[in-house]
Order: sequence, then structure tokens, then C-alpha cells
Amino acid sequence: MNAVESANNAGGLIFNQVLFGLAVVAFIVLLVLEKAKPYRHFSAKIAKESFVTNTEAFLINNLILTVLKASSLFLVAQQFASHGLLSGLSDGPVKWLLTFVLFDFAIYAWHVAGHKFEWLWRFHKIHHSDKSFNVSTGFRFHVFDLLIEIIYKCLFVIVIGVNAYLVLSIEIVELFFIFFHHANIRVPNEEVISQWIITPCLHRTHHSTLRKEHDSNYGIVLAVWDRLFNTRLELVPENIGLDLIEAENFIQLFSLAFITERKIRQLFGWIPKGKKE
Repeated sequence: MNAVESANNAGGLIFNQVLFGLAVVAFIVLLVLEKAKPYRHFSAKIAKESFVTNTEAFLINNLILTVLKASSLFLVAQQFASHGLLSGLSDGPVKWLLTFVLFDFAIYAWHVAGHKFEWLWRFHKIHHSDKSFNVSTGFRFHVFDLLIEIIYKCLFVIVIGVNAYLVLSIEIVELFFIFFHHANIRVPNEEVISQWIITPCLHRTHHSTLRKEHDSNYGIVLAVWDRLFNTRLELVPENIGLDLIEAENFIQLFSLAFITERKIRQLFGWIPKGKKE
């Protein structure tokens, strides 16, 4: 590694650290805002169970995945930075912007797949099982959902061919927006802002109990993908979460992925029916 590459890597590391620090600050600010003036009021029991379970998911998932995710993306990006679609472009605003747009589209496509394919939905539905809607919902993911997503993102990095620090920077920006659009807050001029980026009002619909409503608004940052592929839906959902057994801790949350609607019907089929009079 020459002196220029070493300096660039050092600069990239510092920039990522600053970005991550800002994301943490954003989470705290959003948490305070939704406590002070929430958009929607949930019962104290639901709100408490949601926050505790989501926090447990964050702590356990991150103990397992943080190092694996960051190191995997970093190593793959470093290995294939000179082979992908954008490898011929010099580092600069144009390459950064193109990478961000392509990455955001890739995550949109992955999100759609998570709803359309049953073997992915069984894990992704854990995120939708929250009966509340708050900034901590952004932590509520099944560990297998995150593991499969790491593989998907590594494949994307191989195809795109960009610097590892750029990939991690975009990951942190996406994290900020995940916090933002899960926040239980009112956003000034949200009707205008939501034409460009995904806001809480759009993502709230995505967490509706009704399948025809939560199969929409898949975007993470840019609102253009939902418009382009006709998956945008603007309405206020009557209820939040799925009609599943309530998960009161991380173990129950983990187990929900293996309780499918089909298995429930099978269990009901085994229960003897009473004689009709």
C-alpha cells in the first residue's frame, strides 16, 4: 500500500466514524422527539414491550453480526474494487452519487423480494411484527434476515466495484434513514419531502397490518423507486403490526420466523373438532 492509499484509507476511516457518530446522535434526537410529541399514541404496555424487545434484538444481533457485516463488506470491496461496473471511474462526486443510487435501488429490490418470497418473508415478517411504530423498530430484525442480507450486499459490492470505505459510508447513511422513517413523529411539510425521500408517513403505511397495504413503499432513502415500479401507497393505516403471537422477548421474536401460517393451519387440523349438533 502506497502513501496515497494509506492517507485515503485513514481519511475514509475518520469519515465513517464521524458519520456513525452522527447516526447515533440522530437516533437519540428522534427518540426524544417521539417521546415529547408522538404522531400516534400506543398503549404503555405495547410501547414498553416494543422498545425492550427491539433493544434486545439490537444488542444480540449486533454482537453476532457487527464485525461480520463490516468486515465482510470491507474485505469484499477491497478485493473487487478494481473489477466492478464502476471500477473505471475515478473517485469523486459522480462515482459516489452513482454508487449511492445503485445501492439504494439494490436495497429496494431486496426489500421487495423479502415480501414476495415466502422463504424470505418468514424472516422479514419479524420486522413487521412490532405492534408499535417507533425509532427502535429499525432494530427489529431476525438474525437470519440480516445474515442473508450480508451475502446479498457482498454480491452487490462485487458487481459494482467501489472502495470499501465508500460502501461503509453508504451503509451508515442508510442506517440514518432507517431511524428517520421509523420515527413516530410529525415531519413539517412531509407531503413535499415524501415526494423525494421516504418519510415516516410512507413507511408507516408499510407497517400496516393489512397485506395489501404493507406490500408497498419499499424504498429506504429515495422515493423514486416506488413511483417507478408502482409500489407507492399513500394512506394512514388503521392498525400497525401483524396478527401474530406477541413477542415479549428476543427468544420469542427469533421463534416467530418458524411459526408460519401454514403450520398454524396444520396444528388446528390436528385438534379434534367437536360434534355438530
